[in-house]
Amino acid sequence: MSKAECCETNEIHEELLAIVRDKMPGEEELFDLAELFKIFGDSSRIRILFVLLEAEVCVCDMAAALNMTQSAVSHQLALLKKSKLVKTRRDGKSIFYSLADDHVRAIISQGMEHILE
Repeated sequence: MSKAECCETNEIHEELLAIVRDKMPGEEELFDLAELFKIFGDSSRIRILFVLLEAEVCVCDMAAALNMTQSAVSHQLALLKKSKLVKTRRDGKSIFYSLADDHVRAIISQGMEHILE
């Protein structure tokens, strides 16, 4: 692993620090953001989100598409729903899952763009 490059002198740039301090979110917001990104740290959840990029599906279809058990899919969907990344819609006896909003679509798309650079 390469070592990070450092300044040759120890000089504090107060005007830059003032800007950073003014814009820095609070600890609670930073914690919540870190927790959100942890949700994206599991490949099963990423696979589920990729399915939902394409279609609104029920757990049965999701399990078949991903070659996972319905129990495993349900567990991951519960975490995604708790994190407000997916939402549900009832149609008769079926519950359909979809991405919660366009922000989720953008996060996934931008993540893919980044790794493909």
